[in-house]
Amino acid sequence: MHAFGMKKLGRIATLASLCCVASLCAVAAQAEEDPWEGFNRAVFRFNDTLDRYTLKPLAKGYQKVTPDPIEDGIGNFFRNIGDVVVLGNDLLQGKLHNAGVDTSRILFNTTFGLLGFVDVASRMGLQRNDEDFGQTLGVWGLGNGPYVVLPLLGPSTVRDAFGRVPDSFLKPYRYMGDVPSRNSMLGVDVVDTRASLLAAERMISGDRYIFIRNAYLQNREFRTRDGQVEDDF
Repeated sequence: MHAFGMKKLGRIATLASLCCVASLCAVAAQAEEDPWEGFNRAVFRFNDTLDRYTLKPLAKGYQKVTPDPIEDGIGNFFRNIGDVVVLGNDLLQGKLHNAGVDTSRILFNTTFGLLGFVDVASRMGLQRNDEDFGQTLGVWGLGNGPYVVLPLLGPSTVRDAFGRVPDSFLKPYRYMGDVPSRNSMLGVDVVDTRASLLAAERMISGDRYIFIRNAYLQNREFRTRDGQVEDDF
């Protein structure tokens, strides 16, 4: 075989080696992020079955019978409640400008926006920030920890799972003494949130578990870094 052929075979071998190394690195990275995959897949199947036969039909029915302006208003109402969580984490992260914006959003939407049913703040140029205690822990330097699928609650990481606890103290549900009212309000919140995800669900392809896991981890990194994600390539 002449020199040109040998050189070409060498390049092919080098490329094949690089592809193998890249594949092994990808597998290693996934194993590091998801060491509990067997357990997570079992919980994922449980959640997915429960969603398919209960929550998803409820969300579709809710979306079908609720006029768009009412559905938008309900979504705005719960986002206004969520802005209290965002504000608390703005302060914990030292983001004073964002804290001022979110304070203004809560005040304007609660008063002029009829308890948040109308998002007047966004129309005034006060755009909503997106923070929670899981992100706050990340800003403080705590790593994600392994990926974990929580029963009923879905995808998370160890850090984000612990972050749910402080955030719950900034939501009104634990302070509502009337149990039926609390449960009804929480139920509408869950169904409204699920309905808002119906359109995005059409983007899922291939292995649902892997797609949702990767999307969750990438989204959390993006949000924790405020969009400043390093390119690995």
